[in-house]
Amino acid sequence: MRIDSQANAALKIPNEQGAALPVPGSGDHEEKSFGEFLVQALGDANASQQHAGEMVKQFSTGAPMDVHQVMIALEQASTTLALTVQVRNKLVAAYQDILRTQV
Repeated sequence: MRIDSQANAALKIPNEQGAALPVPGSGDHEEKSFGEFLVQALGDANASQQHAGEMVKQFSTGAPMDVHQVMIALEQASTTLALTVQVRNKLVAAYQDILRTQV
């Protein structure tokens, strides 16, 4: 069953003063499949890793850079990679649960 995004756009949630607020995530946007979302997320994680690597390379060759910016880029890349690994682990666990399901 498909939920029409136009129907969601008409929903309003009242705030404390009684004014109607739009439902979060109900704006006009194109729908992406789960596979497309994963491909984009993996691409973003790869870009983050490459950016951090380039910053380290430039810093190590003596380019005028702020060490704080390099460290921030490294931590962002590390956090992105950790998140990617955890999402992968959850997907593998869900797949294994489906395989164990008795039909």
